[in-house]
Amino acid sequence: MFDKEKWLEITDSLLRHKLRTFLTAFGVFWGIFMLIFLLGTGKGLQNGVENMFRDDALNSIWLYPGKTSVPYNGLPVGREISFNNTDQAMFIRNIPQIDHLTGRYNMWGEFSINYKQKAYSFFVRTVHPDHKYLENTLITEGRFINDIDIREKRKVACIGKVIKDEIFGDADPLGEYLEIKGVYYKVVGVFEDKGGEREMRNIYLPITTAQLLENANGRVHQWMATIGNSDLAESEKIEKKLKSIFANKYKFDENDAQAIYIRNNIEEFERFQTLFRYIRAFVWFVGLGTLFAGIMGISNIILITVKERTREIGIRKALGATPNNIVTMILSESVIITIVAGYLGLIFGLGIIELINQAMLRFKIETPFFRQPEIDLGVALSALGVMILAGLIAGWMPAREAAGIKPIEAMRADG
Repeated sequence: MFDKEKWLEITDSLLRHKLRTFLTAFGVFWGIFMLIFLLGTGKGLQNGVENMFRDDALNSIWLYPGKTSVPYNGLPVGREISFNNTDQAMFIRNIPQIDHLTGRYNMWGEFSINYKQKAYSFFVRTVHPDHKYLENTLITEGRFINDIDIREKRKVACIGKVIKDEIFGDADPLGEYLEIKGVYYKVVGVFEDKGGEREMRNIYLPITTAQLLENANGRVHQWMATIGNSDLAESEKIEKKLKSIFANKYKFDENDAQAIYIRNNIEEFERFQTLFRYIRAFVWFVGLGTLFAGIMGISNIILITVKERTREIGIRKALGATPNNIVTMILSESVIITIVAGYLGLIFGLGIIELINQAMLRFKIETPFFRQPEIDLGVALSALGVMILAGLIAGWMPAREAAGIKPIEAMRADG
C-alpha cells in the first residue's frame, strides 16, 4: 500500500541536502552514462571494421606477386614473380579445400567508356566466373561472366548498377554494346555489390579476353580463393602450403616474405575480433569502475545521513519503530537516488549514441573505422539493474548500523 507520509519524508530529507543529493546522484548518473557511451562507441568501432570486410568473402585468401629479396639456388635477388593461367590447375590439384577460385588481370586506372557518342569514366576488372563469390557480387539482371566466356574469349561485360543508371537510366542495358579501349563488349548482366557505390562503378570482363587483347601471354596479377568452412588454424596451414607450392614453382625461398604476399581474410578478421574482445573488456572495466565509484559515493552519503539523524532514529525506535522500519527508511533514500540518477544516465547515454548515429546518417558521414554506434537495450537494462542492486548493497551497511542504534545512546550522541 502506498504510504504518502513516508515518501514525503524521504523527499524532504533529500531536498534538505540538495547539494549532497545532487553530487551523489551525479556520481550514479555519470557512471551509468559512461558505461552506455563507451559500449555504444565501442560497438560503432566494431561495426566500422566489420563493414570493411563486408565486400569480400571472409573465408578467402588473396595472393599477390612480388620480388625476391633473398638469393635462391644461385638465382639473383630482385627477380619479379609473375603469376599465370597455369596456376589455376595447381591450386585445384594441391588445395582441395578451395570452393571458388578467380584470378585478376589488371587494366589499370579509369577508362573512357563510350556509348552512342557519349563518354563515361569507370573502372574495369577482368576476372574468372568465381569472382562474384569473392566480392559478394549480386546479379540483378542477366548473368555474370561464365566458363564459356572464358574458354571462347568472348567480348562480354557485366556492369555495376551505378554504370547502368548513369548510361542507360530506365532502359534495358542487356544486349547493348559498350566501347572500351576501342573494343566493343556486349552487356550481359548488371550487378549490385555490398561494397557500396565505388564497387558498383566497375565493369567485369572475361580475364582471357583481356589477356588476348593486351598480349599478356596468360599473365595474372593476383589470385583469390575461398576455402570453405576452414577455421583460423586450417587457413594458416593452407596459407603455408600455398607459399610452399608457389615457391617450388617459381623458384624462390618459401621464407622470403617479399616474393609473394598472401592476405588471409580469416586471419585478419580474427585479429580484429580479438582486438575488440580486449576493447570490450576494457570498456566494461572502466565503466564498472565508474559505477563502483558512484556506488561508494552513495554508501558514504548514506553513512553521513545516518550520523546526522542519530537522534531522530533513536526517537523513532523509542516510539516503537522496528529495525526493519529503520532499514527500509534508509534504503529507500539510497534506491531512489540510484533509480532516478541511473535512469537519467541510461536515457542520456542512449540519446547521445542515437544522436551520433542520426547525425552520421543525415550528413552522410562515412569513416572507415566507425559506423552505426549502437547499444544493446538488454545490456543497457542489465547495467541499470546491476546499478540498482549495487545501490541496495551500498545502503545496506549504513542501514543496518542505523537499525542497531539504541534510543538512549542516540539521545546521548546528540548531545
